[in-house]
Amino acid sequence: MRQSRAMKAGSLAIGGGARVSVQTMSNIDPHDAKALLAQVKSCAALGCDIFRLTVPDLEAAKVLGEVRKESPLPLVADIHFDYRLALAAIEAGVDKLRLNPGNIGSRDRVQAVARAAKARGIPIRIGVNLGSLERDLSDRLYSGETTPRRIAEALAESALRHLKLLEDEGFYDVVISAKASNVASTLATYRLLAERTDCPLHIGVTEAGTLFPGTIRSSVALGILLSEGIGDTLRVSLTDKPEREVRAGIEILRSLGLREPGPAITSCPTCGRTKVDLFRIAAQVEDAMEAYSLANPDRAVPHVAVMGCAVNGPGEAKGADVALCGGAGEFLLYIKGKAVAKVSEEDAVRKVMEYVDILR
Repeated sequence: MRQSRAMKAGSLAIGGGARVSVQTMSNIDPHDAKALLAQVKSCAALGCDIFRLTVPDLEAAKVLGEVRKESPLPLVADIHFDYRLALAAIEAGVDKLRLNPGNIGSRDRVQAVARAAKARGIPIRIGVNLGSLERDLSDRLYSGETTPRRIAEALAESALRHLKLLEDEGFYDVVISAKASNVASTLATYRLLAERTDCPLHIGVTEAGTLFPGTIRSSVALGILLSEGIGDTLRVSLTDKPEREVRAGIEILRSLGLREPGPAITSCPTCGRTKVDLFRIAAQVEDAMEAYSLANPDRAVPHVAVMGCAVNGPGEAKGADVALCGGAGEFLLYIKGKAVAKVSEEDAVRKVMEYVDILR
């Protein structure tokens, strides 16, 4: 297991053996405090650990301060180019900065940000992406074949250049991310960084894509890295809602035993015998069970089965605490393997959750 530097972003421990944290980022107007806070709270309810907001101007920095007052999560300010925005975010009470020291100006500006962050105990994440490499590194990379190893070398060199700028100012609470948009380059990059620095690593596949392909690419890359002991924080970057990024990230951690197990739900893939809207019902049960599990972390969550017909339904019901077995527009409800009632599609989820609460 790789041992990284220990630091904190607000109340959240990062590195030094702390559990791997899940991050997401706002995708709405950075000047709408009410909408941003609602999004933060929605993600917090799903188990998100830290939330990033873009800060494109001073007004957005002020809004960040408003959100911070009521946020249930530590907040990260995403800063590009203008060091004054980093200083404004620090004054607004942000818990962590994400920036590239090399693109905010001269050494005195880097020094000003480093000193202000150090005074408040605020860590800085250096965020390097393949699409925004420094000109000399980009020219060198694309002058030949862009193999995963050459991409990794370019990304790692960029990240370590930025790291040196901060360490030259005596600032060491640094997290590094260096992201590519494909699995092979992502693996090569983080393996290289894991060898060359003890900074905590924020892992992810940048611009991974829409929900289905993006989740698969991220799961493969992050699963491999985490199984090798590489990664202190993560984000599943999807062209989708932040809530779905959080769900995907948590499931990746659960699959590796790095996060508490979630609800146990069995559901069938359906077939031509199915005469209920099983896709909808199963999804609603999953959402309800996830919310219940997060709201009741100290309670054992019952095993629920949602089955489409009588072929495998009764058999699966025997192994579940609560089960639905589909019929013609309705379900047979099982409790501890025994059929107890028929329920309509409209009442099915509510009835399941009633018994889940009784059996807890």
